[in-house]
Amino acid sequence: MFHSSCSGWVKMEGASRVLCLFLAAFLWFNAQHAFVSCALTFELQSKIAKANQEGPYLGLIIPNSFELDPLLQNPGYTASDTIIDFAGRRFRFGAIGDKPVILVMTGLSVINAAITTQLLLSLFTVEGVVHYGIAGNANPSLHIGDVAIPQYWAHLALWSWQRYGLGPDDTLPLEDNGDYTRELGHLNSANFTSNVTADSPFDNQLNNIWYQPEEIFPIDGVPEVRQHVFWVPVDSKYYHIAKKLKDLELESCINSTTCLTTTPKVELVNRGISQSIYLDNAAYRSFIYNKFEVSPVDMESASVALICHQQRVPFIAIRALSDLAGGGSAESNEADTFLSIATTNSVTVVIEFVKLLSLHSKWWSM
Repeated sequence: MFHSSCSGWVKMEGASRVLCLFLAAFLWFNAQHAFVSCALTFELQSKIAKANQEGPYLGLIIPNSFELDPLLQNPGYTASDTIIDFAGRRFRFGAIGDKPVILVMTGLSVINAAITTQLLLSLFTVEGVVHYGIAGNANPSLHIGDVAIPQYWAHLALWSWQRYGLGPDDTLPLEDNGDYTRELGHLNSANFTSNVTADSPFDNQLNNIWYQPEEIFPIDGVPEVRQHVFWVPVDSKYYHIAKKLKDLELESCINSTTCLTTTPKVELVNRGISQSIYLDNAAYRSFIYNKFEVSPVDMESASVALICHQQRVPFIAIRALSDLAGGGSAESNEADTFLSIATTNSVTVVIEFVKLLSLHSKWWSM
């Protein structure tokens, strides 16, 4: 006996119906008794289709609840009655000014960010993406509370870890096949050896870590034919609009007794990086700044950038600096104290950016 819960399958069209029938046939022939549930039920498809009729939307992608909640509570955001839950994600519909937006929280890490971004772009009519949140700061010229808007993003945790005894002149495994490269440089663990005298030899069996570009498969490329990218640019029009935010007034005090020593500002910077690592280490902070000239250091932005880049969707990331990524006091991480200022400032900048984007969109359509 076979049971199917592909609700409303008779009304399904195209790929959804074909997929449901294929799964049903496959499981029936292999198990003779199966229960098939299509994730995109007819009811869910109808809800998505109805929502898309009100688009296109600007997608706002947010890492965590402490970064999402200040936006939900901000008078600049107006929530609608539409909420769509799918695959563990909640898509909230609303508006900032007259710009229709979809809000979705990713959860921590590059993997969660990539999954959420692809779901957003696959399910809904999205004209662009704004990603915002907090970040560590690797740039010694910036300060806690500042909001950094990089022109380029890279994922810095795709490595080829070289075996001990080999060095910069030795070919990496699979390098000749084009899988790995030495073009982006490396970190030599021996350079961070401590408790040795200046004239004594030192080495480290962790050896060299070589940074690698991402393999990508753009929608306008050839399927299964890879391309490579390391520094992913944000949308040039979005970046140009962001320049108008430099004089925006930002929050500098938690309360009447606890304030920052500098006045926060919006800074357009060259580069930001992401990795599924919470960076709280002065040596690595200094290394990545000197080698790659990076400012914000986070765990999601590069994933959002890579998905949008492959889907050819305009993208920008806005990150408020909550700590010094290990470069500050030896006693504690600054985010323990200044997290609320950073989240508030990131939301302030996002709301003003969306308003400016809406205004420019009207000009572009004339």
